[in-house]
Amino acid sequence: MLWGAHVGSLELRTEGGEIRLRATFPYGRETVLAERVGMGRERREVIAARAFADRIERGEDVHFLSGHDFNKPLASRSAGTLTLTETDDALTVEATISADMGQVSYVRDFLSAHAAGLVRGLSPGFRVRPGGETVEERGTAILRTIKAADLIEISAVTKPAYPQAQIEARNWQPIGEVAKRLAHRPAAVRWR
Repeated sequence: MLWGAHVGSLELRTEGGEIRLRATFPYGRETVLAERVGMGRERREVIAARAFADRIERGEDVHFLSGHDFNKPLASRSAGTLTLTETDDALTVEATISADMGQVSYVRDFLSAHAAGLVRGLSPGFRVRPGGETVEERGTAILRTIKAADLIEISAVTKPAYPQAQIEARNWQPIGEVAKRLAHRPAAVRWR
């Protein structure tokens, strides 16, 4: 599974003990996944509009996680706590964390880190479908365009690969550019 991230926006609100999250993941934004080192090539990626449409339209389960960790789920479609809406411009994520889940230690950790401004990235975990990508040379760079992928999960992260999707709280004001590439990811989950 590969992870890409955009820094759209994530709004947190408390209503009657529940915490409601709303986030956007913009499409069509190019990012650098690996900078040029020595004689190597810079690797760039863009996720095309509606790249995740198939699983979303079929209603398949997708999880909203803390840090791509399936042991730290925040919401899911199968639990009825996650809604995904896709347009040509962006994927919109709406999640509800119940009052009971708000008492779970990793959920409290996530909420505290977000409130402190430490968790601001939004990152999808996906598998590219056969024939769902194109790769082209652009000068000294290689650009991969994801056109069709199975969205498995979407996570709140500290260092997203895509600087255009950031988590924001309540006022929806941008907090600035986030890291331009993933750091400290195992080689198995990076695109090469």
